[in-house]
Amino acid sequence: MTALKYIAHYPEHIKQQAQRLLDSNALGNYLQQRYPDSHHIQSDKALYDYVNEIKSSHLGKVGTLTKVSYHSKLSVLKNALGIHTQQSRVQGNKLKAHNSITVASLFKEAPIEFLQMIVVHELAHFKVSEHNKAFYQLCCHMQPDYHQIELDTRLWLLWRERQTTTEQSPHRDH
Repeated sequence: MTALKYIAHYPEHIKQQAQRLLDSNALGNYLQQRYPDSHHIQSDKALYDYVNEIKSSHLGKVGTLTKVSYHSKLSVLKNALGIHTQQSRVQGNKLKAHNSITVASLFKEAPIEFLQMIVVHELAHFKVSEHNKAFYQLCCHMQPDYHQIELDTRLWLLWRERQTTTEQSPHRDH
């Protein structure tokens, strides 16, 4: 069985289904049928606007986002797809907050639902720091099918990795 690192913590029956889709080269088609649309959120400014729109719709007064950006090395360096940062600093007699979200650049190529899932996840951390029931309830409030999209995002990552590995391996004639 291929290493299914992105879904290793999922139940065995889900891992078996994913492995069958990978082995039969059907995972890409499955994902394409479920998520046919790409998005045009390619710049940091467009991402900032997109994240603020979701934040305003669902979280209101969580705090101003001072920076939102894509990062090309994020998944490699941090083993993460998105990062949120909250910092408070005293400046004179005022408390200044710095809230930022960084998203792995590979989500420029992802379906919009996958980008939204990462954004929702990172925004939810501004209210709930732990991955607990309240955290996932908030994620589902912002994106009702959050759990399915999180799984499909992980499957997409497996599929992308398989595509990259297949393209890089030399083909031999016997």
